[in-house]
Amino acid sequence: MSGPAAGTAVAATTTDVVCLGESMVTFLPSQPGRLADVPSFGRGIGGAESNVACALAAAGHRAAWVGRVGADGFGDHLVETIGSYGVDTSAVRRDPVRPTGIYFRTATDRGTDTHEVAYYRAGSAASAMSPANVPYEELFAGRVLHLSGITAALSDDCLALLRELTAARPGRPLVSFDVNHRPHLWRGGDADASVLLELARRADLVFVGEDEAEEAWGIVGAEAIRAAVPEPAVLVVKRGSAGATVFARGLRPGPRPSNAGGAEDAAGLRSPNAGGAEDAEARSPDTVTRVPALHVDVVAAVGAGDAFAAGFLSATLRGLPVRDRARHGHLMAAAVLTVPGDLTEPPARDHADRLVALDDDAWGRLRLGPGWTAADRAPEEVRTP
Repeated sequence: MSGPAAGTAVAATTTDVVCLGESMVTFLPSQPGRLADVPSFGRGIGGAESNVACALAAAGHRAAWVGRVGADGFGDHLVETIGSYGVDTSAVRRDPVRPTGIYFRTATDRGTDTHEVAYYRAGSAASAMSPANVPYEELFAGRVLHLSGITAALSDDCLALLRELTAARPGRPLVSFDVNHRPHLWRGGDADASVLLELARRADLVFVGEDEAEEAWGIVGAEAIRAAVPEPAVLVVKRGSAGATVFARGLRPGPRPSNAGGAEDAAGLRSPNAGGAEDAEARSPDTVTRVPALHVDVVAAVGAGDAFAAGFLSATLRGLPVRDRARHGHLMAAAVLTVPGDLTEPPARDHADRLVALDDDAWGRLRLGPGWTAADRAPEEVRTP
């Protein structure tokens, strides 16, 4: 039967965030240069949604990754490695016929003309995910369900699955959606633009890069993006080195008052698409919060977007105000930007909280380089750019 059973009650939440998507074994070059010239590669893992799950688990949250891998050694490696970060992988399915996806990439930034990626994922186990074969009880067991546009590009069945998961229905958790526009994954035509816009408009929390919105939708500027995607309660427009602009309804933009209590309902963990009447908070006008990016000595740019999403979600789970959510996103991204791979140990929570609490001038003077996440680094130990 396709989709979750009608009227099925969702089990008591035991997970903070469930992430669904394809993870692959990544082969990283031993030196810069064209793929044709690189003599050897080191093995890693890659996958937008599993990256988010690993970062959240490393930051102390209960995270689960749901995916589909082959019954092969690469599948074993993925499940074991992702699990080693503390991520629950018990709902991962093994495909006895289709292989685990793999890919090779160059060391250069994805946004440069010299960047090369060679994917071997067509017909992969993950591309066979569909409304008929995923564990809905596990997917809906978290406070947040995190998805991305990459999954929609893998196959028609994967697209049908994302449409099922973003449909309005009772018991639906808050749906977080990272647009993650990857033109080379789509199957021809301009379907990617309309599909990604459709899915974004059905989600509750959306992450989109200003550059990818222009590429996919021909829309320029944060305000124009919000006009095109008005439904989500929170829209985060990532603007690269310029920072992030967050459009949010019903959330405090600034720091939490010192006499505030515990995590508030305005943490954004109620999905207005979960059924029932829309409340006044969901109909309220946007608060627009602009948060500058940090000065970072970049080692490698791959994985920064996933890390930003993880930092923002982590702070959302904690009920922090909008500015602090975006600052935690920037810090988590900075941790990944200053290492060669897609994943790294995030800063300790108290360390990150001290940096997030800096005033605007001190935040603007921060410059972070390799090793900055070390626990013995005090927030005052900053370098001006």
